[in-house]
Amino acid sequence: MTTVLPGGTILAGKITVVTGGSTGIGRAIAQRFVAEGAYVFITGRRQPELDAAVDEIGSNVEGIRTDSADLGDLDALYRTIRQRKGRIDVLVANAGGGVAGPLAEVTEEVFDKTFGTNVKGVLFTVQKALPLLAEDASVILTGSTNSLRPGPDLGVYAATKAAVRNLARSWIIELGASGVRVNVLSPGPTKTPGLLGLAPAGQEQTLLDGLVAGVPLGRVADPAEIANAAVFLASDQSSFVNGIEFFVDGGQAQI
Repeated sequence: MTTVLPGGTILAGKITVVTGGSTGIGRAIAQRFVAEGAYVFITGRRQPELDAAVDEIGSNVEGIRTDSADLGDLDALYRTIRQRKGRIDVLVANAGGGVAGPLAEVTEEVFDKTFGTNVKGVLFTVQKALPLLAEDASVILTGSTNSLRPGPDLGVYAATKAAVRNLARSWIIELGASGVRVNVLSPGPTKTPGLLGLAPAGQEQTLLDGLVAGVPLGRVADPAEIANAAVFLASDQSSFVNGIEFFVDGGQAQI
């Protein structure tokens, strides 16, 4: 199955930022944005993975090591973008993560880290970008079907994604008059290193098989399929789309 559409110019000239762009869904989004004519800044916490992503994407891309939960890192990121390009047309607040565990085993460290990356990081990624956002900028927050249908042992992670959904609802009221749009892109199960890392070694396929059972289309997504949806939300073709949660989940959240 071909999931990546041919390259084009739908994002030609747009300056874009994808946090958590060194791997998985973020990398696929960055790669597709470049294919559509955008210049992309990607961020990640690990320099080797960031460098590998830049090498793979090849052109019109720049990697800046950033921990989205670190406000100093975000300040440095946006200083660099201001110096290099002067504005942001599309901001994808994608950096996030979490670990599985039952309520009885949740630690303060796990709680703080998950909310720090998925909620605090998203909030300040957007807040600190405000002076650089173009008048018709598109802000895309990465959500999850877990915000509606939490998986087993994913209560903390699901709570962070529900918070992200409600940040978008609030921000469209605050930012609407400026022309800035904010939407949530919520993938279903997607075959990424992060997802496969939730399984014990050697049990990755068992994990995928279990997830497939809850998806009406009968398979998990390829990251490129999530990227296809991100292009729509980033482009002028979605100019009157604001505040939605766009599920790209094979129907998982709809049943």
